[in-house]
Amino acid sequence: MTLVTPKRFTLAEYHRLIELGFLTENDRVELIQGELIQMAAKGTQHSVCNTKLFHELDRLVGDKAVVRGQEPIILPTDSEPEPDITIAQGQADDYLLNHPQPKNILLIIEVSDSTLNYDQNTKLALYAEAEITDYWIINLVANQLERYSQPYQDAQGKFGYRTRQITLRHESATLPRFPDLSLELDRVFPGLR
Repeated sequence: MTLVTPKRFTLAEYHRLIELGFLTENDRVELIQGELIQMAAKGTQHSVCNTKLFHELDRLVGDKAVVRGQEPIILPTDSEPEPDITIAQGQADDYLLNHPQPKNILLIIEVSDSTLNYDQNTKLALYAEAEITDYWIINLVANQLERYSQPYQDAQGKFGYRTRQITLRHESATLPRFPDLSLELDRVFPGLR
């Protein structure tokens, strides 16, 4: 009997596939724990929210950090996800040689509707394992912001966050590491203005 196992890729192999042209931007994949994962198509509600969120965060953060929209980050678990929003230390040109790594990342945000379960489980565990201190999910299904902090590993070896806070769409949320910056969620969720 032959055992069939999936081929896992290292970050170096993944980058080589891109260099050789086997993978292009049109392929819409991301590397998650060595596996190539097809990214879900974005609906209009997701796109509108992501556009508004990027605009608001870029306006708020200014030159205090760099706000990256749907750009890769590098995680030590042979993962190169492309979160909807990443706020990283420094400025854009600081990442000419390498994408941001956990030590550079101040906040990751996923905008979620059809991928809610994936973002609340797989991505959450991935970011917690990489010790990303703050992870937010704009939950378009429940019209709320889920804020996760304090990554940890439980006794069974599973990764998660100790703290989960819910912020409703008419409320505001203070940005981690920027106590003077507050994001008004009614400026981000689709259909409000």
